[in-house]
Amino acid sequence: MTTYVITIPGTFLTDVTDESRNVVVERLRSADPQQTTLGEAEDLDILSVNENNTFNVRLEIEADDNPSAEASAKEKAEAALRAAGFSEDDARLGRPTVTGIDI
Repeated sequence: MTTYVITIPGTFLTDVTDESRNVVVERLRSADPQQTTLGEAEDLDILSVNENNTFNVRLEIEADDNPSAEASAKEKAEAALRAAGFSEDDARLGRPTVTGIDI
């Protein structure tokens, strides 16, 4: 197994409240990239939201290969967004990308 840092871009198409943002972060806390060498060095946040409502989710995922890591990260991000009340139409996710490998 390898530890990957996966970044998923997205766009909120509805308003983002502090409460909904906190729910997303709390749901993703177990996959916080701060625990990796890259995450610590780069001071990566689980969720960063820009002024134009675009965002990035960064997760630490253990998997056998890149495609598995990317798929797992997307599933976790989708579940966290749904738990916070965002439908697929409210928060669109882009393609997950490996942005770091912690061996």
